[in-house]
Amino acid sequence: MTGLRDALLARDETRLPGRRDEDWRWTDLRGTLRPLPVVSDAVQPLADRTDLDGVRTRRFAAPESAGVLALSLSVPAGETLVLLDVIEAGQGAYARDLTLHITLGEGATLHRLVLAADSADAVSVSLTHVTLAPGSTLQQTVLATGAKRQRIATTVAHPGAGAHAQLDGAYLLAGARHSDQTTILDHQGPGGTSAQLIRGVAADQSRGVFQGRITVAEGADGTDARLKHNALLLSDRAEIDAKPELEIYADDVACAHGNTVGALDADALFYAMSRGIPEAEARLMLVEAFIGEIVERIGAPALQDAARAFLADGLEALRR
Repeated sequence: MTGLRDALLARDETRLPGRRDEDWRWTDLRGTLRPLPVVSDAVQPLADRTDLDGVRTRRFAAPESAGVLALSLSVPAGETLVLLDVIEAGQGAYARDLTLHITLGEGATLHRLVLAADSADAVSVSLTHVTLAPGSTLQQTVLATGAKRQRIATTVAHPGAGAHAQLDGAYLLAGARHSDQTTILDHQGPGGTSAQLIRGVAADQSRGVFQGRITVAEGADGTDARLKHNALLLSDRAEIDAKPELEIYADDVACAHGNTVGALDADALFYAMSRGIPEAEARLMLVEAFIGEIVERIGAPALQDAARAFLADGLEALRR
């Protein structure tokens, strides 16, 4: 799903995905990452951060030039894990490829929050493969503020059998930043459920991308899968590209997807301004309310606090 890792390790620009690759046509790396930087283990220093009580935190430092990393994580059967993955911001034009494998045991629960911050000149690709077991629950939220090119992709192997996957996300983009959230959810057996809600905001000359594909395999009867992407354009020069997809090969399913892209509600903006709120502040209030539902859907309170703090920084970037 990502050619960045192979291209960096082989130092072969022809392995980079480009516009002719259907899944990458809005996140072209071939025309962006030239020349290829040299991969090394050197990373930029991490800022001080206080870990949250009851939350396992993983921090991924930005490389000095280019870096690749692969990690695996398992949640044992019947256990619950609250996980915060922080893709730390760095300085300059680095390239990063991060590949994560997560396996949930039978009846296990994972609450995962991903905070993706990168420099405006970075090329950053993160891919998470999740394998669910019967009766397990995945609740994931991805929050991103973009980069020169930023792609955060999640694939889920869903067995059905009472398992549930919730894949939520939000992107707040200013300047010329780009962010791509891609999900591939494969319902492989009967009796599974999934829900996805993605909210995005693009200002200035930024570009937001959402691609969501739900596949329901033959025999996966009784699947209930829902996907919705809503986005706001705050500038005539900003762009949002979305491609929600359903591929259904089973009977007796309840599946739906939706997509909307528009501007701020003019009536709501007028109402706020009529109460004496300056236009710039009123716009930010409406954007904050629009994104806020994503935070409210996070099941772990400690992760909600971390999400609010991250989004507050993103809103501040929109103010500038």
